[in-house]
Amino acid sequence: MIVRPKIELYAEEQTSVPSPLLARVAATTRATMERPEMMIGPVEGALLAMLVAMVRPQRILEIGTFTGYSALCMAEAMPPGCRIVTLEADARTAAIAREHIAASPYADRIEIWEGLALDALPKLEGPFDLVFLDADRPSYIRYLDLLVPLLGEHGFIVVDNVLHFALTPDPVEAAAVHAFNAHVASRADLAQVVLTVRAGVMLVRRAVT
Repeated sequence: MIVRPKIELYAEEQTSVPSPLLARVAATTRATMERPEMMIGPVEGALLAMLVAMVRPQRILEIGTFTGYSALCMAEAMPPGCRIVTLEADARTAAIAREHIAASPYADRIEIWEGLALDALPKLEGPFDLVFLDADRPSYIRYLDLLVPLLGEHGFIVVDNVLHFALTPDPVEAAAVHAFNAHVASRADLAQVVLTVRAGVMLVRRAVT
């Protein structure tokens, strides 16, 4: 976490309570997964839902499905006609996500692609109005460079873990996140803002010209 635990807890207490569906998925993830911390927290989930409700996208792309919690956070707020494509490299977690999504009211609006995102992204056709990137940090720059051309005119990317892992003792993770943040900042065609939500969230869009 970036902020102090007391502040994090207060923010969670003042944020809308997750739905029973999301609560079940979160509880199951914490009880059964070896690394449940890979799931986004309720404040970040509520932020994603708020962004979806505000922007009212027609197509959403997610890189890193994990157990489906983040996709379902966005699905609960998506407007009629919206669809989500979510990419997951791990077969076991993809299967778990499919179970959670199949048990939700959004099974016909969320499509899971299993396999490496770097292989899948060149096969996707845009435009996407919102992209949520929450996958392996060392590939973030490569993801970004593939994602920007897929954005719609007013599309934007939400990038997770841009602060915590920049400060981690792990030199590989820290170097990767620092390099990504510097890469975004160096691009005159992009505009970005970093939020101190959970492990750090960056919002990226095309710069206004």
